[in-house]
Amino acid sequence: MGGVRTALYNYLFAKRHGGDFLLRIEDTDEKRLVKGATDYILESLKWCGIEPNEGVGYGGSKGPYTQSERLSIYAPYAKQLLDSGQAYMAFDTPEDLETMRQEAKKMGQANWQYNTITRSTMKNSLSLSKEEVEKRLSNGDQYTVRIKLPRNEEIRFEDEIRGWVTVSTAHLDDKVLFKEGGMPTYHLANVVDDHLMEITHVIRGEEWLPSAPLHISLYAAFGWEPPKFAHLPLILRPDGNGKLSKRDGDKLGFPVFPINWTTAEGELYSGYREAGYIPGAFINMLALLGWNPGGTQEIFTLEELCGLFSLDRVGKAGARFDADKTRWFNQQYLRSKSNEELASLVQGKIKTETGKDFAAEYIAMVCGLMKERATFAVDIYTEGTYFFTEDVVFEVETIKKKWKETSAELAVDLAAKLETVSAFNAAEIEVVFSAFLAEKNLGFGQVGPIFRLLVTGKGAGPSMFDICAILGKEIVLRRMKEGVDKIINVAIGK
Repeated sequence: MGGVRTALYNYLFAKRHGGDFLLRIEDTDEKRLVKGATDYILESLKWCGIEPNEGVGYGGSKGPYTQSERLSIYAPYAKQLLDSGQAYMAFDTPEDLETMRQEAKKMGQANWQYNTITRSTMKNSLSLSKEEVEKRLSNGDQYTVRIKLPRNEEIRFEDEIRGWVTVSTAHLDDKVLFKEGGMPTYHLANVVDDHLMEITHVIRGEEWLPSAPLHISLYAAFGWEPPKFAHLPLILRPDGNGKLSKRDGDKLGFPVFPINWTTAEGELYSGYREAGYIPGAFINMLALLGWNPGGTQEIFTLEELCGLFSLDRVGKAGARFDADKTRWFNQQYLRSKSNEELASLVQGKIKTETGKDFAAEYIAMVCGLMKERATFAVDIYTEGTYFFTEDVVFEVETIKKKWKETSAELAVDLAAKLETVSAFNAAEIEVVFSAFLAEKNLGFGQVGPIFRLLVTGKGAGPSMFDICAILGKEIVLRRMKEGVDKIINVAIGK
């Protein structure tokens, strides 16, 4: 969900300023590659309705857009940095590095860094003689390329959300830019690609803020103008205690992924699509999770968001996720849909559950009646199953509360009155029902619940007059006449 929000803000910003939203797959970290991830990203963005203008799956003039297909591009830039003295070769083995970390721990240094001070004690082209370096190269010794940061200098850049950020190089390490196997790290590939693809703005999560000084340094080393950076606040758990993680959702009862995601180990994380959320509702919720447009309006179309979005309205503090509010957004979007649109959403579910085909016009009428009480489209079916079954299932607790000794007689008499209705529409049914109450000198609460129970099996729902008009006279009268004996049997425990 955090990744989708980042993509959304990039999309909104690009559209607001007439720019392009680009999708690049950054897969240079071979240990973190996940099979199927690219297809998942493409499908997720498509479902959300925020598809890129350019990039993987969409083409463009600056491809390829998958970094593993661009490997030949990066080596010359690493060499450029070596030649200019902005980087150096490090021959240290993983064992060498681990030894230094352990020794630092013994001395009370929890986080050892390969930096402007410690690099003089390591095996690199800055500490070794020129002859030793040449010997190692002729022997085919493996090496990494590390950036050479200056000592005790301040790196300053203006973040579009956080303002000016200043970091001393005394607190930074000489990151690896090029790995032993000829693969660039994220840092080098990212900077080179952003430059070559003419990226003007980089909007990303705040977890990348510590890497920003390094990236600014790389732009300076190449003599390039850096893009504008904006680091988004975290999405927090509902209780506000810490970052929302992928495991929090299923544990706390709500999706965290846009669509279902199954890990290589077979672990399933539920998605908003499969949970029945409308894409627009999901996107509307995400947009307001860290961005405040000002004013009281909460429901926005994607087009409206594109016209309003600005980075200066993005907050610096973490945004707390609210599952109840997310369901509310879906409810609002559901209600705004036409009956015909909703019918198309639930038609498949109804066919699967009942094995029957119902006319689209009939389903649309049911949707129009039920949607004010629904949060998800599927609720229209689950709360209104009595529209799609021959018989109803009675709620036992409602029978116990509402069925009295006189109920059977009242039901029979009411059915007889309804049988006289020629135009079986909501208005006529209500007239006859009201006349029945007046004749019997009864209140609605003495007859209405019995009427509802017989026809729907439930204790609550939309207007009974509307329900009966949709079901039709034949079904209503049959249920009322047959239902009396069924309810009596349930009431006496048969």
